[in-house]
Amino acid sequence: MEEWDRLSVEYEGGNMTKVHELERAVAALPESDYAEFRQWFFNCDWEKWDGEIEEDVKAGRLDFLVHEAAEGKKQGKLRDL
Repeated sequence: MEEWDRLSVEYEGGNMTKVHELERAVAALPESDYAEFRQWFFNCDWEKWDGEIEEDVKAGRLDFLVHEAAEGKKQGKLRDL
């Protein structure tokens, strides 16, 4: 089923959710506006992901990666890229 075709069958009791409304609006965009929207959404998504990574670093949730790398270096398992 085409991505846009599924919009017509994903109603919940006949009421569209905000996501469905957004999907329909995006599907109706002219190509140039769609390209602009895609770039905006891509940037928005990366900024959100960047923020999550920063929070994880501050909280120490990624410290294990530093320890694994240090151990790998100690054991001579690392190589230059």
